[in-house]
Amino acid sequence: MWKNAWHFVGETLRDGRPIPADGEWLIHGEELIMCEKGLHASQSILDASTYAPGTTICRVRLAGEIVEGNDKMVAAKRKILWRIDGEEVLRAFARWCALQVLHLWDAPDVVLTYLLTGNENIRADARDAARDAARAAAWAAAWDAARAAARAAAWAAARDAARAAARAAAWAAAWTDARDAARAAAWAAAWDVPWAAHEKQLLKMVEEARNGKTEWIFEEE
Repeated sequence: MWKNAWHFVGETLRDGRPIPADGEWLIHGEELIMCEKGLHASQSILDASTYAPGTTICRVRLAGEIVEGNDKMVAAKRKILWRIDGEEVLRAFARWCALQVLHLWDAPDVVLTYLLTGNENIRADARDAARDAARAAAWAAAWDAARAAARAAAWAAARDAARAAARAAAWAAAWTDARDAARAAAWAAAWDVPWAAHEKQLLKMVEEARNGKTEWIFEEE
């Protein structure tokens, strides 16, 4: 039995071992326990991103005994089929996510320009403008719920009260750590844009990166 899946890695495996070469099997010879023991991966690339310790995106194959959970699997064997450095992909994907819910707020021009182009020369200005907008949106909602949303925990707060600040949190995520950016922006935007659309877009961008693309410029819809 085998399944192809997605897995993110950092500089090493979580237990400190070196990341194996493509095509090299890792074998776990003990009992499989979800989240504790075994070799993990996810069917969905977005699900895999929520467990990412780094920005290297790996297409993997699981084999042997496989235990499936809600958003991940654990297996006795796992090998990397191929991998890419996902830093730029994830940053661009975070910008795309924020653009999908742009209609929910009046974004400053510099923020819109950054989200469309990814121009690093204006990233700091866009970040500051978005933070100002986030503060304004927060005061328009119940402040306690909005403060939680600004910390990228909107989905854990009261949805209606935190909605405005949650949107602002998505923009702020677009220029933070690439791994956190993709995760936070995807979750925030998923309230209004189907999860499947995000999955499809990220898969498309990963394939483009495999073919050598390094920059993504979007068009305002």
